[in-house]
Amino acid sequence: MAEEPGMVDSAGDHDGSVPLQRSLAPSRRGVLRSVALPTEHGGWGLTLEPAVLGLFVASSGAGWCLAAAALVAFVARTPLKLVLVDRRRHRHLERTVVAGRVAAVEVVVLIALVTVASVFATGPFWWPALVAAPLVVVELWFDMRSRSRQLVPELAGAVGVCAVAAMIVLADGADSRLALGLWLIIAARVITSIPFVRAEIARIHHRHGAARSPLVADVAALAVAACAVGIEPSVLAGAIAIMAVVVFQRLSARGPVPRVGVIGARQMAIGFGVAIVTALGVLAP
Repeated sequence: MAEEPGMVDSAGDHDGSVPLQRSLAPSRRGVLRSVALPTEHGGWGLTLEPAVLGLFVASSGAGWCLAAAALVAFVARTPLKLVLVDRRRHRHLERTVVAGRVAAVEVVVLIALVTVASVFATGPFWWPALVAAPLVVVELWFDMRSRSRQLVPELAGAVGVCAVAAMIVLADGADSRLALGLWLIIAARVITSIPFVRAEIARIHHRHGAARSPLVADVAALAVAACAVGIEPSVLAGAIAIMAVVVFQRLSARGPVPRVGVIGARQMAIGFGVAIVTALGVLAP
C-alpha cells in the first residue's frame, strides 16, 4: 500500500526522539510544498495575462491589489482542491489538515486584498466577479471529482480568471464597455489556445483525438473577438491579434510537434503579446 503523505519510517530510532524529529521535518516540508504550490505551470501565465492587460490600460492601487488577489486565488485553488477531494472521498490525511490551514490563510489574504481594493477603487468593479462566479464553480465541481484536466473546467476556469482585466479597469473608473471588451479579447485568446495546446500534447503522445475541437474553438474565439469589437471598437488591435494567433496555431498544427517546454514558452509569449497589443490599441490616440 502506498505511504500516506507525511508518514515517517522510524526504523533504527534508538533514543526515541532526535532521529524522529529529523525525519519529520523534511516530510512536513514535503507535505506543505505539495499542497501549497500549483502544479499547473501554464496557470501562472493565464492568471497574469489579464492582470497585465488591465494594469497596462488602467494602473491604480486598487488594480494592483486585484491583480495580487488573482494570483492568491490561483495559488489557493491547489490546497482547496485537495480539501474538497479528500472530503468527498471521506479521507482525513495529514495533507488534508495542512491544505485546510494553507487555504484558510490564503483566503484571508485574498479577502484583505479585495477589501483594500474596494477602499481605493474609484468605481464599482463587482459585476465581472459575479458573472465569472459560475465559471469558477464549474471548475471547482470538476476539481472535487479529480477531473480538472478535462477541457470544460480548463476553459471555464481560464475564462473566469480573465474577468480580472475587467475588474482592474473598472476599479480605475473605466467604462463598462471597455471592461467587457478587454475581458472578451483575453477570453478569446484562451478559448483558441487551450484546445490547441491539448491537441499538441495529444500529438506528442501519439493520441489522435477529434481534430475538429481546435477548429471549433478557433471559430468561437474569432466570434468572441468580433463581439468585443462590436461592444468596444478600441479593442480592434486585440481582435486582429487573436486572428494572428489563430493563423499561427493552424500553421503550427501542420508541422512537427515541438517539445512541451517549447509549447509552453510559445503560449506564454502569445498570451502576453495579445495583452500588450490590445492595451496599446486601447491607449493609442
